[in-house]
Amino acid sequence: MTARGSIAALMTCMAAAGAATPAVADSVPVGVPLDAVKTTLGVDTPRVATAVPVPVVGAPEAPRLHTGDLLPSPLLPVVPIDTELGRTLVTSPVPNLLGEPSTDGEGSLEAPATHLVTRTPGAVLGAPLTMPNGSNFGIPDLTAPKLGLTVPELIGTPAALLGLR
Repeated sequence: MTARGSIAALMTCMAAAGAATPAVADSVPVGVPLDAVKTTLGVDTPRVATAVPVPVVGAPEAPRLHTGDLLPSPLLPVVPIDTELGRTLVTSPVPNLLGEPSTDGEGSLEAPATHLVTRTPGAVLGAPLTMPNGSNFGIPDLTAPKLGLTVPELIGTPAALLGLR
């Protein structure tokens, strides 16, 4: 086998693997089976339909250098995570609303799909030395070292609708 043949076989395998990559879904729909509870206990059970979010990890943010600092900030980069919270619907029978069987109804709780963005915390570390000091013959001065975490973020607009009919 020649080197050219090996490279051609490798490229063919990589192209086939790239073509076989599945599409990424925002969320996976899930129905919660509660029928066994109904048959076992003999009571009407709620119906639950929701979606499990599939988080998509973004590229870490690059640390930034600030004038006067020896180390970049944040030293541990912040990673954004994007996901779609799927639609959730919970319905449940509500018997005898007004004390009579003729007033049976159904309650529902619906949460529409919403987009959610999170950012992990980053670590900030300060060096115990300053930049070289020209008035001190180029020797850096000592400073108090600093250590901290940046605040994690959670951005989204979840909502819910409660209904009775």
